[in-house]
Amino acid sequence: MSVSSETARHLDTLESEGIHVIRETAAQFERPVLMFSGGKDSLTMTHLARKAFYPEPIPFPLLHVDTGHNFPETLRFRDDLMERIGANLIVRTVQESIDKGRVKEEQGPNASRNKLQIVTLLDALDELDVDSALGGARRDEEKARAKERFFSHRDRFGQWDPKKQRPELWNQYNGRRNPGEHFRVFPLSNWTELDVWQYIEREGLEIPSLYLAHKRDVVERDGSLLAKSDYISLREGEHYAEKMVRFRTIGDMTCTGAIESTATTIPEIIEEVATANHSERGGRTDDQRSEAAMEDRKRKGYF
Repeated sequence: MSVSSETARHLDTLESEGIHVIRETAAQFERPVLMFSGGKDSLTMTHLARKAFYPEPIPFPLLHVDTGHNFPETLRFRDDLMERIGANLIVRTVQESIDKGRVKEEQGPNASRNKLQIVTLLDALDELDVDSALGGARRDEEKARAKERFFSHRDRFGQWDPKKQRPELWNQYNGRRNPGEHFRVFPLSNWTELDVWQYIEREGLEIPSLYLAHKRDVVERDGSLLAKSDYISLREGEHYAEKMVRFRTIGDMTCTGAIESTATTIPEIIEEVATANHSERGGRTDDQRSEAAMEDRKRKGYF
């Protein structure tokens, strides 16, 4: 699918902005990491980082917080990509946090490790002495993420206060911090879901197969289609059914819902996204636990 000259200029502008933010991060901080989940946004951010420092390799490591309940397809894609681009990947797991007694496994039919990864993430940032963590969050995803700046300050407990955001005038970013504090940096802040997919198509990036429509056994729960896995217990009256689905976001299998779709190519995804009347994270059951579920998690250290 060819894009119009206006769309091409728009993508060029977003790319330049993202590369600028990544270079500013490398310039202002001593120990950055790039958060990598295997999803389309962290994939796009990794591609921008490679462009930012080409022909040299990415000068900082990538960090993946693995809940232990990730889709196998995501982990295979992650490992293949890291080998192909020669990136330095650091993995920390929620299971390690559970084994150390740092967090307690949730129980019940809605149990999820998604919230538990906050502790794993903060422990990893402390262990690695990270002063800035690049994330792929976008302002169009969710109302709490819309409050973030490009350089988003976290206190020495890893917590975020949306009322104490620093002003960002033009492209000037303030990375000054006190000992023990760090920043979350969001190079894709001004991108939309459609922008990401149009950019992925233009750049010819490989994507996890989960994003393409495929047949999968799913259970409908509270308006979401959850994939069959060893991590989900069926409630009374629930049953799995095979449907043609794909995923708009990729995360923990216990809370990441699929959508019914026939889009098996990136151009078809772009067409589907352009006409969608439901939000990208509408199928995420972790966002539905309360009206302010995402903001509550972000305040405590979630990305």
